[in-house]
This record gives sequence, C-alpha cells and structure tokens, in this order.
Amino acid sequence: MTRTCQTPRTRLLLGSTPRVNGFGATSVTELTLQSLFDAEETPLLRYAFSLVGRRAVAEEIVQEVFLQLHTHWDDVESPRAWLFRSVHNRALKHIRDHKREILSGGDGHLPSSVSDEESPEASLVQLEAVAALRQMLEELDEPDRQLVQLKYFHALRYHEISSRTGLNIGTVGYRLHHILKELADKLRKLGFDEKS
Repeated sequence: MTRTCQTPRTRLLLGSTPRVNGFGATSVTELTLQSLFDAEETPLLRYAFSLVGRRAVAEEIVQEVFLQLHTHWDDVESPRAWLFRSVHNRALKHIRDHKREILSGGDGHLPSSVSDEESPEASLVQLEAVAALRQMLEELDEPDRQLVQLKYFHALRYHEISSRTGLNIGTVGYRLHHILKELADKLRKLGFDEKS
C-alpha cells in the first residue's frame, strides 16, 4: 500500500466545492475543483508552457491559478474559461516581469533587435511571437526539430549537422529551408510579421 504525502495546497485542492454551472452548460451540474483539476491540468500546463517556455514556471502559474480559483469559487460562473484566461494573464505578466531573462535565454545578453527604447507593446508582441515559435518547434517531428536545434541553438554548420545526423549536406540545407518557410508561414497566419 502506497501512501501519498499531501501538502496543505494539495489538501486545499482536494476539498469539495459547491455546485456550479460548469463548462457553459445550461443545467446545473456537480463539479468539484478536483474534477476540474484532473480534466484541465495538462491542457493548462501545455498552454502555459507554450507562452513562457519553461516547465517549472508553467507549473507554478497553473498551481497559483487553481489556488486562486479555489478562493473565488463562488464568484466564477465558467471555471474552465476563467482558468485559461487567468493562465494567459499570469503568463503574460511573467513574460513582462522577466523580459530580459526570457529574451536573452538566461545569459544576460539581449538580442540586438531588442532595446530599452522599444515600446512595451512591441516587446510584448515579440515575446508572444517567441512563445508561438517555441510551441511550433515542440510540434515538429523529432528529426526536423533536431535539425533546427543543431543549426540555430547549437550554431553548427551544415557539414557538422550532416556528420551528426547522417544526412548529406544538400538534404540538411533543403530540409532546413522548408522547415523555416513552413514556420514563417504559420507565424504569418497568426498575425506575426518580420518585425515581430
């Protein structure tokens, strides 16, 4: 028999909650915070991660939002929508508060395209574009993601990528070109342009 250790926060989330009108239904259904947590934790974590790009931060945001929901349970009419909106708002707040850290990748150096004179709106658009791109990279097939990582995160040349992957140099260049074109098209469809 295994025993789980429950923290005060976990016990708070496991408690029963009052009846609410859940998920936009017209009839009143029995919905507990625990059932909502079980159903929505993973999608919320994915969403938060797509915005902030760090799993630990995404987990913290989701946990804080569920705790806040528990506190305001009686005031929330549509818990699922409230959760996603709250995660979105907290993630954007985190991005604004940690702009330099996020854009620099943690090494303290900002890219040349970002300056202190840039408007907050332009910075936020750029951060949202980065978050969208991170999500798209996560959705790539493993071989394509590996090519992008080797080229743009590890700064390897085509011949180095070729020796690591076993692909010929021409194939590496061809595939990277088409992957980047596809990513750029997806970003444009989301409303981001080269200035973003």
